[in-house]
Amino acid sequence: MAVAVSEGTFEQEVLKSDKPVIVDFWAEWCGPCHAIAPALEKIGEEHAEKVKIAKVNIDEEQGLQIKYGIVSIPMLIMFENGEPTKSLLGARPKSAIEREFGLSE
Repeated sequence: MAVAVSEGTFEQEVLKSDKPVIVDFWAEWCGPCHAIAPALEKIGEEHAEKVKIAKVNIDEEQGLQIKYGIVSIPMLIMFENGEPTKSLLGARPKSAIEREFGLSE
């Protein structure tokens, strides 16, 4: 299950995570963001041993939006060992998200 993170919890939940974290930068008004949400939940369930899913609402967490240069959403960024390593912009099918982040078999 995806965990909602804020500026206050980002460091602990994402940067200090013991496994890679895919952060979904989204907003309530964003249709494509809602379209990929079920795929991200499924990825979180199916690959729980490999990756964690976190969500950042950019309307509520503008500091994180600015820090990571988010200008379009949905934006997915994978963090490994506290650093952003891969990103994916726009709504994609589950298989494309898995492939981009190295989760497909």
